[in-house]
Amino acid sequence: MPVSYIRILYVREQSMIGAGIKRGTAELAVLSILEEGPLHGYEMARRIEEQTKGALRFTLAALYPMLYRMEQRRWIRGSWETSDNGRRRRCYRLTPAGRKKLSPLRQEWSELFQALRRLKKVAHA
Repeated sequence: MPVSYIRILYVREQSMIGAGIKRGTAELAVLSILEEGPLHGYEMARRIEEQTKGALRFTLAALYPMLYRMEQRRWIRGSWETSDNGRRRRCYRLTPAGRKKLSPLRQEWSELFQALRRLKKVAHA
């Protein structure tokens, strides 16, 4: 196998892993913030950024397709509502299926962070 092929394959795998971690983080953040109550997309992005002290930031262009996918999985439900100023916006709520998904997602992230902490301790020992 040529060296260049191995290098490309390695980079591709690395980016796929990174994409999976980002997607899992984003899904956990959205489900967690919706656990507090229904929100429209802009407010959801704002609160996630605020509560994570800027560590997680969503562009609306990235958030809305993810919300659509989460609706298709029935983790969240969106409905059109009219605000006080007469503007229509889509408001999202956590469904029972989304609440059920939230617990194992949190457990997976907890296990991952614990494993990373153990690695850090070994590296500094």
